[in-house]
Amino acid sequence: MKIIARIHSPFPEKFGIPRQSGLALTCADIVFEPEYRNPDALRGIEGFSHLWLIWKFSEAVREDWSPTVRPPKLGGNTRMGVFATRSPFRPNPIGLSSVKLIDVDYSCENAPVIRVSGADLMDGTPIYDIKPYLPYTDSHPEATGGFSLKGGEGLLSVDIPTELLGKIPEELRQGLYGVLENDPRPGYSEDGGRVYTLSYGENEVAFTVADNVLTVRDIYKR
Repeated sequence: MKIIARIHSPFPEKFGIPRQSGLALTCADIVFEPEYRNPDALRGIEGFSHLWLIWKFSEAVREDWSPTVRPPKLGGNTRMGVFATRSPFRPNPIGLSSVKLIDVDYSCENAPVIRVSGADLMDGTPIYDIKPYLPYTDSHPEATGGFSLKGGEGLLSVDIPTELLGKIPEELRQGLYGVLENDPRPGYSEDGGRVYTLSYGENEVAFTVADNVLTVRDIYKR
């Protein structure tokens, strides 16, 4: 398996990354390794609205594996089969994400660079392959969601004071709201008074959650 590219996203750490692709409209750039920076390899890609990314769970590589894992969705206490989950702790640390194609920059440094939204990848994650999303075969409206639909709450209300929101670049604000309203805390967290901090772009975002309202308490440079 050869690494063809790496993604540059607003998530320098694992905490705060959306649990699934498409949950938050965060923008990211896919920068190819030098030997794959060939515009011909992307010929026709702009005809597709979405792409599949096949990538490596680079922060979850381990020698051994377990047949069961504890999904945060179920509170972190119930074990499910690893192949019935999207846990990063797998026999082969491979991830799969569906992202929206925004555009391709053919004139920037390291061109061509693909810009996407909705990625759930940490900054610097290695990418093994990129494939077009085909709506006539990849979309299954009748599909069932198993235990992933159990025990989940709705979106949180997010309160970011105006003076703090101004510290976030305008192009990153929509993505930040998406990350926060989907509740980045561990699924088993019950401590309403705790202050959590997540890294987003060049900033640290400190917040609390109470009564389904997430309140941002501070934003400061990392």
